[in-house]
Amino acid sequence: MSKMPALFAGHGSPMNAIESNPFSEGWRTLSRQLPKPRAILSVSAHWYGHGTRVMTQAAPQQIYDFFGFPKALYELKYPAAGAPEAAGETLALLTPPAVSDEAWGIDHGTWSVLVHLYPEADVPVYQLSIDAARPPAYHYALGQRLAPLREAGILIFGTGNIVHSFQGARFDMAEGHPWAYAFDDYIHRCITERDHDGVIDYHQAGPCARQAFQIPDHYYPLLYVLGAAAPTDRIDVFNRACVMGGFSMTGYLFTPEE
Repeated sequence: MSKMPALFAGHGSPMNAIESNPFSEGWRTLSRQLPKPRAILSVSAHWYGHGTRVMTQAAPQQIYDFFGFPKALYELKYPAAGAPEAAGETLALLTPPAVSDEAWGIDHGTWSVLVHLYPEADVPVYQLSIDAARPPAYHYALGQRLAPLREAGILIFGTGNIVHSFQGARFDMAEGHPWAYAFDDYIHRCITERDHDGVIDYHQAGPCARQAFQIPDHYYPLLYVLGAAAPTDRIDVFNRACVMGGFSMTGYLFTPEE
């Protein structure tokens, strides 16, 4: 099996799972250029808490970790199997500090995008938690340790949002605030110029960094993907946009050069 890409997606609202809009269509378009991996390792903003944990169960539950949405969203099923063997390989790369976890499942940060990327749910999925107590450099370094999984047929998938600010949210606003674009543009420049230090030390962006998010849960998945990316990977940018005042939907695909 050829080396897998590393992928970061801005997942946005859970409604993107069931709506046809520019972002869900962007994921559908992206799906046509993605290989079918042996398994998908998802680093989701929605598993953010204590410690570094690897989901190891063979039949994970689907988690509907939101409320107040239409019934159709709760009825959507994404019955992907787990990947215990790949999870074991991941634990071998990350222990310490990682430990096994059999209580988590596949949360909406993961399945709301994968339902468009791999709609048949025929690729096993497992997740890696984000330790809220650790600094950005820690998460980037774990991504570097995960890089060998790409050679083992595993797609490393980060799902969050580069800008994720409910304080700045305007749900009647189609686009983003100027500071949301400023931070999204700063990260875009750093990534395309392969300045990973600038992404790790994101405060270099200036005042817009303080407005981009109040909690870095949705930002940190990007650091895992960047850590796993190779200097020679081709970089593709998709769904580049800011919406509802304080949310970026921009995504990045890192693909091995032929």
